Amino acid sequence: MNRETAFAGQTPRFTVWAPSADSVTLVTRDLEREMEAVAQTGYWSICPDRMPDDGRYAFKVNGKGPYADPRAPRLPDGVHGFSQLVDHEAHAWNDRRFRARPFASAVVYELHIGTFSDEGTFDSAIPHLPELSELRVTHLNVMPIASASGTRGWGYDGVGLFAPWEAYGGPEAFKRFVDACHEHDLAVILDVVYNHLGPEGNYLGQFGPYFTDRYHTPWGDALNLDGPQSDEVRAFILDNLEYWVRYYHVDGFRLDAVHALHDSSAVHILEAMTHRVGALERELGKPLVLIAESDLNDPSLVKSHDAGGYGLDAQWSDDFHHAVHCLLTGESSGYYAGFGGFEQLAKALTRVFVRDGHYAPHRGRSYGRPVGDTPRSRFVHCVQNHDQVGNRAFGERLSHLVSEGRTRVAAAVHILSPAVPMLFQGEEWACTAPFQYFTDHQDRDLARAVSEGRRNEFRDFGWDPEDVPDPQDEETFLRSKLRRFEQRLKAHERMRQWYIDLIRIRHDVPSFSCSMHTVPEVVYDAEAEWMLIFRGSCAVAFSLSRSVSPVIPVCRAPNSHRYGDATVGFTGLSDPDPKTVLLASDGVDFTDGILTMPPDALAVLGP
Repeated sequence: MNRETAFAGQTPRFTVWAPSADSVTLVTRDLEREMEAVAQTGYWSICPDRMPDDGRYAFKVNGKGPYADPRAPRLPDGVHGFSQLVDHEAHAWNDRRFRARPFASAVVYELHIGTFSDEGTFDSAIPHLPELSELRVTHLNVMPIASASGTRGWGYDGVGLFAPWEAYGGPEAFKRFVDACHEHDLAVILDVVYNHLGPEGNYLGQFGPYFTDRYHTPWGDALNLDGPQSDEVRAFILDNLEYWVRYYHVDGFRLDAVHALHDSSAVHILEAMTHRVGALERELGKPLVLIAESDLNDPSLVKSHDAGGYGLDAQWSDDFHHAVHCLLTGESSGYYAGFGGFEQLAKALTRVFVRDGHYAPHRGRSYGRPVGDTPRSRFVHCVQNHDQVGNRAFGERLSHLVSEGRTRVAAAVHILSPAVPMLFQGEEWACTAPFQYFTDHQDRDLARAVSEGRRNEFRDFGWDPEDVPDPQDEETFLRSKLRRFEQRLKAHERMRQWYIDLIRIRHDVPSFSCSMHTVPEVVYDAEAEWMLIFRGSCAVAFSLSRSVSPVIPVCRAPNSHRYGDATVGFTGLSDPDPKTVLLASDGVDFTDGILTMPPDALAVLGP
């Protein structure tokens, strides 16, 4: 529906923005009615004498079409079909008392509805929510659900931004899913994409100047956020955020690739989002979060408006992932160049961005800036996510690349870091299923281009293009579904318990809780391959040495013992040194303040 009536539910008035059109026609299954131009607004409106029985409708613009409503609340026949009205008052919500935990104390879990369960729907995901409650995650980061072409995909090719994908069950099923999440004390963060729309079924340009050729993105035309007639494009985005909060009760958003939101306006669209969401928070009395994905390493995204920032609640930091991944796997190609040492991990733990104004080999230039005293709870860390797993040629998870011991080390350093940790579905039991890139484009030329592009993308990495999974092949999608039966197998059950124990420590031990905003103290010996990460009166220690069992003195004083060639991030805290073992790998010994550890082992120490 339109800007003014987007939240009015089922209404007899249809309105659409088409500022350059000479005529706009409302089309239903059995009638066509010319719409009236609303003077000097660019809107067209009509109140038909009767409503279509099936609620389906579309628009013709200058005689072309019919096209789905840009704000279609439902697309039951796919992105090329008619829109359908939705009665948003029909669902009886049961979440009146639910309030999300403060994001600073969150443990996030990223999931993809299509592969999270065998059936791949909102309803089939609900029976698995108790497993996430037992894990004690607090927020679910749901990959995009906006309507897209076909019946499978990652979600980043969405074109019906107001319409939950029918492949997942449509609007009512998504409401049931959110309601069930809240019943299990799980907040829902919806992944939304505003930097581009998908290539198939994208008819926005038929209605008005939603896109611009002044900027470009790697995925398609950029949205017109600062050019002529951009006010209504911006309203389209802001209304979309409000729509998901009001009618689907979501608790926040992950904003995809905000570096591709090209906007030279005095009030950037990101700042406008924080104002709109802040107003909703105050009106509804519920906490909401805005989380950015960005490759700029710019802390201004999460700084307050008064400090000259955009005022977002948090942003992803890929540098932590790269530092952990490269240290554990030894990989160093592409954007991993320059990572892989203990120094980079220490910097990621203490200063968040490794690239904070320094030269990045894969870009051939310097980028980023220091985060300064920005609270570390404003950053989200992971060791796996959909991008870092799925953008590998074969979709390997970290547990496919390294030993069980190193997988456990990664989990502990990640979950007990000062940033907000995020898990990727199946990570908690070292799922053997890959997560590969899959699509279901119906346009044959587009499908062929996507398949060929995927093969060529990895040619430079030394893979035979014929070995790279075809994203259009349904088997690529099916291989990516979680193998839930594995949780009952001993090795996977043991890994899941490791994650449960780590998350319990994060929630229950004060030194690891959200109240600890101090920068960690990190000591490491790169030659001996061990690291100590002090958090208040606690510490995380790990050894990657394969040739010797290192002797690690657990003491803060940098002059008391030889710590190798560097120390990073000392804060001069007066907390006592850890004395007890809270969690440890087999074979770890902690006696009289001295740790001895077998290869690929870890210990979590407490007061």
